[in-house]
Amino acid sequence: MSRADRVFAYGATLGFLGDLLTGDPRRGHPVAGFGRAAGALERRLWRDHRGSGAAYAALCVGGAALGAAVAERAARSRPALSVALTAAATWSVLGGTSLAREARTIGAALEAGDLAAARARLPHLCGRDPAALDADALARAVVESVAENTSDAVVGALVWGGLAGIPGLVGFRAANTLDAMVGHRSPRHLRFGWAAARLDDALGYPGARLTAALAALAAPYPRTALATARRDGPRHPSPNAGPVEAAFAGALRLRLGGTLSYGGHTEHRPVLGAEFRPPGPADIPRAVRLSRRVGALALGASVLLSAARGARRAHPGPAAPQGGAA
Repeated sequence: MSRADRVFAYGATLGFLGDLLTGDPRRGHPVAGFGRAAGALERRLWRDHRGSGAAYAALCVGGAALGAAVAERAARSRPALSVALTAAATWSVLGGTSLAREARTIGAALEAGDLAAARARLPHLCGRDPAALDADALARAVVESVAENTSDAVVGALVWGGLAGIPGLVGFRAANTLDAMVGHRSPRHLRFGWAAARLDDALGYPGARLTAALAALAAPYPRTALATARRDGPRHPSPNAGPVEAAFAGALRLRLGGTLSYGGHTEHRPVLGAEFRPPGPADIPRAVRLSRRVGALALGASVLLSAARGARRAHPGPAAPQGGAA
């Protein structure tokens, strides 16, 4: 393993442990700072046009990744600083602990029979309308959100860190944050947010597939997880949430999917794992434990990806033969 690979391995591990121990701070989080800057830029650049949205996405995500690349290059000659920078970037882009904390908070409210508290807390985890949800529907929303956000808030970032270092970590989180801000199909963002949504889909593709595979590997029912992901994942309208939620459905042997409501609009999504029982409040801790195991495995996978990238740099393929006269 080269020095650069060791730097990423040590830094990513420290950042992962930092998230595990502290989670997201209430104030001063770098992602929140990016969101404020992106919001200010949107107010200046917004036009009801895909081209304007594409330029906006390129400026936000490209600018964040470029800044990370400059910082990474500046620290390259100082290993300790490089490790610290990688650790800080990893910690700032991961959200596994905050995800687990919010899920457990809602689960505890449901176990205590406090539907009002659970409904009030759900918007901290996902965008569904909580008012009409009973305890089982709230539990389903939490389990599905834990599954999807394991990919978005943990595995996807680590994959891109392994593939592209600090710029990969930062660029992925910037794209994911931008999608949450403008990627939804509201009248204002239907065209302007199109590029941000497509970019997030593209960058999330490898992480979603790895999340589904790791969920099966970490599951008590690995074959069931794989079979459910293969059968039901492609039926989901989201190319990335589909395999992840279906894998979690099979891994936990729970029925996910079905009718849900966002922003006053009702959607009828395919059922994932139709042969299983629906989730209840007691299944939320099970989903969180699975998410945590998947995150730890993803850290290992990112280190292996970084080492493979370093090996390719150290041992490039043979040069193409030069043409010449016979």
